[in-house]
Amino acid sequence: MGVALAASMGIFGQTKKPYQASAPSSVSYSVKDGEQNVEITNVAYELVGSAIPGRPLDERLVLRKTTKTRQVIDEIGMEASTTIEAWPLGVDLKQKPLYSFTAEGIDPATRNSEVIVLSRGLEEVEWWTVYKLGSGQRLFDTYAPLIDFSISRDTVTTRYVGLEVPEDDAKDARLRAANVVGVVTYASAAKVIREALITCDDPKKAALLRSFADASRTLTYSGGALRLAISQNYPSAPATVTIAVPVAKDDLDLAKAVLPAGVRVAAFKR
Repeated sequence: MGVALAASMGIFGQTKKPYQASAPSSVSYSVKDGEQNVEITNVAYELVGSAIPGRPLDERLVLRKTTKTRQVIDEIGMEASTTIEAWPLGVDLKQKPLYSFTAEGIDPATRNSEVIVLSRGLEEVEWWTVYKLGSGQRLFDTYAPLIDFSISRDTVTTRYVGLEVPEDDAKDARLRAANVVGVVTYASAAKVIREALITCDDPKKAALLRSFADASRTLTYSGGALRLAISQNYPSAPATVTIAVPVAKDDLDLAKAVLPAGVRVAAFKR
């Protein structure tokens, strides 16, 4: 799951010159030992900005997004990696990019000219990683679809929220505890502002709530509060557990969280 990040230290000239750039997409089909293999390379360019956090106000970026996939027909999952490269608009793409990173995943998408969201779920579990658009640095992972909203009615002040559901072999020993349900992340486009650890007093219920196979999770924001709903999958009854945490003063107000019996939420630091 590691991400290799390379940042260019070069100084891009202010003189903008015309250029053209292209990159090939391809598809390859083969049969070996009775298995059908399909390998696809897709390259897409995107113009984003301006007002990208961490970059000059009027700067726009050109992104080159290269996704390579390899899939065996009729087998679950695939092998896939995506490389993102970024240049300021007007800089020839033959020059070293402002940054580049490569990660396992597909479907890279920008949001609000602030972040890049990459789908990392290549097998049965859906999850995503959020990166800073201005630098390519990783912000956080989420196992529920990313949501964003503005905390101000007067100006657009966007915040992003995700939910990490730790796997059994999580590197952080605290996240391997039997009572852990997940970690909510509240962030701006520039940094993680707050993380909150959700636990359940009943270890068996905690295991059910964090199960990838047996439960589904949704995040919503309304009325000044963030809501996490965890429901059991069919054929079980939904038995939805809902956790509500107010957002106040650009932070999660954990002291005023509305929680089901036996469920707790507390500040968490990496």
